Amino acid sequence: MVEIPEDLRDQGGTPALDAIRTLRQQLELNRDFGWDMPVASDPARVPVEDSPTADRAGEGTRPPAGGETGTTVRETAVAPESLPGPEKGAALEPVEAEVAGCTLCGLCEGRTNTVFGVGDPGARLLFVGEGPGRDEDLAGEPFVGKAGQLLNDIIKAMGLEREQVYIANIVKCRPPENRNPVTEEIAACMPYLRRQVEIIQPEVICALGGVAAKALLSSEASVGSLRGKFHDYDGVAVRVTYHPAYLLRSPHEKSKAWQDIKAVMSRLSLPLPS
Repeated sequence: MVEIPEDLRDQGGTPALDAIRTLRQQLELNRDFGWDMPVASDPARVPVEDSPTADRAGEGTRPPAGGETGTTVRETAVAPESLPGPEKGAALEPVEAEVAGCTLCGLCEGRTNTVFGVGDPGARLLFVGEGPGRDEDLAGEPFVGKAGQLLNDIIKAMGLEREQVYIANIVKCRPPENRNPVTEEIAACMPYLRRQVEIIQPEVICALGGVAAKALLSSEASVGSLRGKFHDYDGVAVRVTYHPAYLLRSPHEKSKAWQDIKAVMSRLSLPLPS
């Protein structure tokens, strides 16, 4: 568990907490306006700089307003990495509420529950899968079926508990018959995942399977060609490995997946098993 910094613990009226409250207000404005970035009190005058993630999975770019010099999103508000875990959890709440009411694609028509994510909002490690299956749709939580049990075993083998990492998916609603999500569905959901990443600020993202890897990296390459090295998603290291569901069908690939997991452990300075 990421420890709350001493200077942010239960101290009323400190500049840090005042800044946190400001960020929460900005996130609430995001929800009201349907934007995926912090806004100031005058939305028409917020400068925006083109971001490396602006065109990921079909997202558009927004040019700077009013002819002002662009600045990055993280320079217009408190840097999320400076927030303690509980405040990151609070910052995720309006995003989760927006997901719960989302009707941007046809997947909303067949869902029982949206599946936003679960775990520690202050986690150093974020696992990203492709989308909910039947069990996840019923539970409203990612990775709760047989593939989820294998992911839990992997996390324990890392010396961690499920509650110490964060787990999310590319799409938040179950595709019919557990098919892969299509391009339009991924494009509708990626802004939600991007906001999760911006708030959680993990040190490493572990992309589970081809759908997650291709969406995060804007690549059509196979998992086999993407694994074995670190990639980048908006400044966060990404390691690609096989989806647990695939490993259940192809247990001979588990040794390769374990090599990927050990690389993640090394990146996080976690002790490797002897």
